[in-house]
Amino acid sequence: MKTTTLLLAATMAAFTAGPVLAADAKHSMDVQQQQSAINMFGGPVYMGDPALEVTAALVKAGGGAEKFSFATALVAMLGEDTVNAEVAKLTKQYGEEEVNTFLSGMDAAIGFGLKRATEAGISLPEPADLSGTELAKTLVNAGTAPDSTFWSGYLFDKALSNKQHNQVMADINAKASYEADKVTHKILNQAMYDVAQALGMKDVKLADLH
Repeated sequence: MKTTTLLLAATMAAFTAGPVLAADAKHSMDVQQQQSAINMFGGPVYMGDPALEVTAALVKAGGGAEKFSFATALVAMLGEDTVNAEVAKLTKQYGEEEVNTFLSGMDAAIGFGLKRATEAGISLPEPADLSGTELAKTLVNAGTAPDSTFWSGYLFDKALSNKQHNQVMADINAKASYEADKVTHKILNQAMYDVAQALGMKDVKLADLH
């Protein structure tokens, strides 16, 4: 009788724990898949909630949603002399055409991102109290993956959400081209790495795509 009771108790315990263990296993698998998933142009995928307050601060630095300019945002964060020197460096490295593609691509990414957010019923909150180099450092940190490498895709995931990031890439690919989208990601990887080094963030690594 005692043996039967113990066997019944063990069976009930296993039955009760089954769904919990299955849920834990599914969660663990989901986390592993997220960690191993790769964005279109490299780097890990971020599936968490976007940092919309920081996105709003970037939009504000760039002149607002209606007339956003990434170049304007860079000047607001780093100063005109620093930005001019970086643009000259990037132009020497990639050529004027690709640098122009990068700057216009960043403007398009923000524009499409805001459009997609509006369509999804998402409004930007009040901007975070960030400006100047503090905002630049925040953006670098947001785009820096767990292995300390800055990836454009990781930044876009955090700025917009992974879903909206993918929608924006589809928009850019349709309006411009896949190559223009790749150039934008590539040069942003290099530019933000350069910014990190200039701001003393020496642990940040340069992405393979640069």
